[in-house]
This record gives sequence, structure tokens and C-alpha cells, in this order.
Amino acid sequence: MKFFPMVQQITPTTDDILYPESDGKPMADNTLQFELITTIKYGLEVHFKDDPNVFVAGDLLWYPIQGQPKINQAPDVMVVIGRPKGHRRSYKTWVEDNLNPQVTF
Repeated sequence: MKFFPMVQQITPTTDDILYPESDGKPMADNTLQFELITTIKYGLEVHFKDDPNVFVAGDLLWYPIQGQPKINQAPDVMVVIGRPKGHRRSYKTWVEDNLNPQVTF
């Protein structure tokens, strides 16, 4: 009698799922578009500079649904009221107290 160890099927956990940091697309298609994106982003940062709980980002991948890395957006600029400032590799809604961006450009 041969013994075959039981094969366990492994289901990926959310820790095993890759959430890319880049969509491979350029930030802007031309110099004017780049200027407008950066003007809006930095203007919003200046506007909210004294509020530590307003996160402003430009060209950052946003993942709204945990476990679904193919569902993503990279707004030119986004604002999330209720989240602290700081650097992020991407914006994952479930990591950010389930707060989606309230404004996107």
C-alpha cells in the first residue's frame, strides 16, 4: 500500500496578493497636462498644509477593494479627508480606515 500525503490547496491570503505600485502609464501625455496636474496637487497641499488629516497625492495607484488588485485607478490628483499626510506606495482603502478619496482629478 502506497501512502500519498494529502495535498492541501492553498488559497492566497491578502498578504500574498501583489498590489503593483505602477500601472506602467505615464503621469502626463504632454507638458501642459503635467503642469496642470502638479499645479492642482501642490495647490491643494498648500491649501491643506495646516490640517494633518488631509492626504493629497498625485499619480498614486488606488485600490478600492481588498483582494482585487486588478480593480484600481491612478487619479492625476486625489484628496482624502480624514487620513494623515505621509508617503505611501499605493492607497489601499481597507488599510486607510475604509476611506476612499473624496475628490479625484
